[in-house]
Amino acid sequence: MTQAAVTEPVTEPRTTEPPPVAPRRRASKRRRRRQVLWALVFLLPSAIPLLLFTITPMISSAWVSLHEWNLISPMEWVGLDNYRNLLTDPQTGTVFGHTLMYVAGYLPLVYVGGLGLALLLNQKLKGRAFLRATYFLPVVTSWVVVALVWQWLLNPANGIVNEVLGTLGLPQPGWWTDPDWALPSVILASAWKDLGFVMVILLAGLQAIPSDYYEAARVDGASAWQRFYRITLPLLSPSTFFVVVISLINGFQVFDQVYVMTGGGPSGASQVVVGQIYDLTFRYGRAAEASALSWILFAVLLVVTVIQIRVQRKWVHYA
Repeated sequence: MTQAAVTEPVTEPRTTEPPPVAPRRRASKRRRRRQVLWALVFLLPSAIPLLLFTITPMISSAWVSLHEWNLISPMEWVGLDNYRNLLTDPQTGTVFGHTLMYVAGYLPLVYVGGLGLALLLNQKLKGRAFLRATYFLPVVTSWVVVALVWQWLLNPANGIVNEVLGTLGLPQPGWWTDPDWALPSVILASAWKDLGFVMVILLAGLQAIPSDYYEAARVDGASAWQRFYRITLPLLSPSTFFVVVISLINGFQVFDQVYVMTGGGPSGASQVVVGQIYDLTFRYGRAAEASALSWILFAVLLVVTVIQIRVQRKWVHYA
């Protein structure tokens, strides 16, 4: 008797199906949306003043620059005529030239002076904290006060600077009353006030340089100048880049000290771009041309900053 073969049913291996993708995507989108909303909530306290007091005035200024307006009568559309008039006006070139002369004199002076102070106050000196605070004090002082003090110091008749120069038998310039010395007077006052700011930035950069580099250089017999040139300057380049960018932007926007010390004179010898914008608006009632000039200045600053950012890749070294 043959026994019937018993066959068991073949069962396929069970496979675990992945969870549906759609719910995970929806949860991820909800999470990202929630994160964006929270980011907007935290940004609002800064974004609202930025929108009201920076972006809106900039847009309004661009709109005004395309019209003719004297602050009283209704605006009349003129298109790009204000820009054409300014670019062909010799006075525009003159004030930009004065501004470039100011930057060319101010930037090296404030950087070299700030670097010297930073190197000095990076040493172990008695009263170092007091000296740092003292040199930084002019930075937080009002520009009007600083300009008035320097106007008195550089007074050609009875100023302390000319008294000292006369005692030493040196020439006594006319300073802010002389067309040849008006801009150098402003440069001296500006550099003196901003030395503390540059000092603090460079001092922070110096303290971030590891001391191991200097110890290794001393072991190799490097001199003090070689250590400064081969270690300090390259590793200080990020701080130098920041100082240069900020100082250039501030230099192109110089106004307060010029307005208080010289008023753009004598005979326009120290008139700068922002001073010209002020005069066009409030002295001559040419607010539309002033707005156009401010946008030309913005374009110049934008180009200069972009060039600096591109060039810094070749000389800025990050440790």
